[in-house]
Amino acid sequence: MVSTLFRFPNPVNEVSARLVAGGVVLMALGALLGGQMWLLVPLAYGFVARVLTGPTLSPLGQLVTRVVTPRLDVAPKPVPGPPKRFAQGIGAAISVTALILHVGLGLTGAAQSLLAILLVAATLESVFAYCIGCRVFALLMRWGVIPASVCESCNNLAVADTR
Repeated sequence: MVSTLFRFPNPVNEVSARLVAGGVVLMALGALLGGQMWLLVPLAYGFVARVLTGPTLSPLGQLVTRVVTPRLDVAPKPVPGPPKRFAQGIGAAISVTALILHVGLGLTGAAQSLLAILLVAATLESVFAYCIGCRVFALLMRWGVIPASVCESCNNLAVADTR
């Protein structure tokens, strides 16, 4: 059971990925504009959960994949999972760091700066289907840092568009 629990989906439905990014945008806006810095906790947890298990342990991921996406009259758009997982990892690093800066060190301004970066990236993903993490993944594949075996379906994406 543990091996199936800690498995990231491949392929990923880009429609759901964009909706999850929209949820991240809303939480980041709530923290930044609404002064609700406690939202860093579910934001960071969600990213870590999605890196480890895809939507399985992520409340936002579950809401999107089980409730929102099925109710939309939009065809699924399968995209390779490894670049999306990599992007979630970047989000996890940024959000966990922001949480530590705010709660652990009292550096709220620094945490807000990281949240602003996360907000821009999530907005690009949710509104324009432009995944910065996926672009970085493609560059790292092109440069040989990430081996082709990590994402066989990405081999043509490493030199082309990652969407």
